[in-house]
Amino acid sequence: EVQLQASGGGLAQAGGSLILSCVTSGFTFDNYAVAWFRQAPGKEREAVASMSKGREYYADAVKDRFTISADSAQNTVFLQMTRLKPEDTAVYLCAAEMGGLPWMVPGPYDYWGQGTQVTVSS
Repeated sequence: EVQLQASGGGLAQAGGSLILSCVTSGFTFDNYAVAWFRQAPGKEREAVASMSKGREYYADAVKDRFTISADSAQNTVFLQMTRLKPEDTAVYLCAAEMGGLPWMVPGPYDYWGQGTQVTVSS
């Protein structure tokens, strides 16, 4: 059974940093794509970053500020967030896609974690 558990959210000041973790089970990173999405109140879910087979993709809004990475030994996907902005405030969710394609839209993703809240104050 594939499971994802996100954590690491919290309150940060603008310009600060946070690291999110997504502990996974039931699949190997070699075969799946993994991604981080976020959803702010009243807004659609949007892709933040995705990765598969060593390639990384980022939304323009977070490029050069956020970094997605994975530790296969720990079965964990990370999202390092730096230079945070108030507009980064959202629930952040991790997701996995069985086909191994790092989609930057939510539809193709097969499995989702429960989300962790990130709030950035100005």
